[in-house]
Amino acid sequence: MSIQWFPGHMTKARRQVEEKCKLVDIVFELLDARLPDSSRNPMIHEIVKDKPRIVLLNKADLADQKWNERWIKEWNERGETPLLIDAKTGKGVGQISNLSEKVLETKFAARAKKGIRSRQIRAMILGIPNVGKSSLINRLAKRTATQTGDRPGVTKAQQWIRIGKSMELLDTPGILWPKFEDHLVGLRLAASGAIREEILPVEEVALFGIEFLQQHYPSAIQMRYQLGDLSAEPINLLEQIGQKRGCLRRGGVIDIEKAAEIFLQDLRGGRLGRITFERPDEERMKIEEENNQRIKNLDQ
Repeated sequence: MSIQWFPGHMTKARRQVEEKCKLVDIVFELLDARLPDSSRNPMIHEIVKDKPRIVLLNKADLADQKWNERWIKEWNERGETPLLIDAKTGKGVGQISNLSEKVLETKFAARAKKGIRSRQIRAMILGIPNVGKSSLINRLAKRTATQTGDRPGVTKAQQWIRIGKSMELLDTPGILWPKFEDHLVGLRLAASGAIREEILPVEEVALFGIEFLQQHYPSAIQMRYQLGDLSAEPINLLEQIGQKRGCLRRGGVIDIEKAAEIFLQDLRGGRLGRITFERPDEERMKIEEENNQRIKNLDQ
């Protein structure tokens, strides 16, 4: 099932980004460390083309440390320049400027040979909604340079922001792609809070999250809610969560929607511990399967 979501301001935003991309030296691609591939806009290559790029894995403090390390290795193997950061606390953010200078060293040296005077690095920050762009910009600027919010789509316009003496940063609205052919990608994005809750039923997203925790982080859900049989169906565990959190309607009926909202708030806020929703091995296998299928189609 394809999930359609492409508000009008996002069509305009992509057009603006493509126009402004010519003005910058480097692009900061901001991803969610909990779901690096699912939070990556596949249109990014079309928009950025061969522009130098740094992949910033934000919210690393909410992601499983073991898988953070594996993802860094994965991105390096893909020929990317990755960096783990936490925009809220500032961890890793101080390395961005030096890493940018390193990535652009050859380009700026070539300019110097041509007699072109050095200037501030001009950078652009790109990422899907609610991945932490505004928080990162404010941390870099060391002031409230742009509005932040715990909901997707807070940034609606572009603005140049001075970052110290060595950099200017062009902020851009978050851009999602027109539709998600892979329903699992949509569920991961919804579980992380990147998609507005009206796009996917809150109960479906919560059940996805509970089932994922059952398989990969059973102790997290057990410790948070003191549940009984973790082998029960996800809907039964959601009902238990609702009962323990007092999500009851008249007659003692459990309010499943309210229970789902509470669970997702806990999941997104890190109250269930450090969770990573996808692993590089899974994504590599998926890519290999897709390539094998293409080869089969060509042989037919």
